This record gives sequence, structure tokens and C-alpha cells, in this order.
Amino acid sequence: MLKWALIFLILAIIAAVFGFGGLAIAFAQIAKILFYIFLVVLVIVLILGFSRGW
Repeated sequence: MLKWALIFLILAIIAAVFGFGGLAIAFAQIAKILFYIFLVVLVIVLILGFSRGW
């Protein structure tokens, strides 16, 4: 999931360089949402891992 967030971030940067403002904003929002979902999943996995006694 972090891989997809990075891909959309790179696409947003490329779109911004070429002047596609609306497209860049859309890609950046998708990257931001995917990054936050990744963080939530990471925290859940860490909590579950520590509760099971890694």
C-alpha cells in the first residue's frame, strides 16, 4: 500500500511539473489517503503483534 502511495505521489509531482494542476491535486489527495490508510494498518498490526508477544 505504501508502494501505491509513492506511485501516486510521483505521478502528482510529474503532473505538477507539466502544468496539470487539477490532475496533480487529485493524485496528491489519493497518495495522502493511501498513506494514512497505510499508517492505520501499520499501527493495528503493531498493536496486534505486541499483544501476542512477539
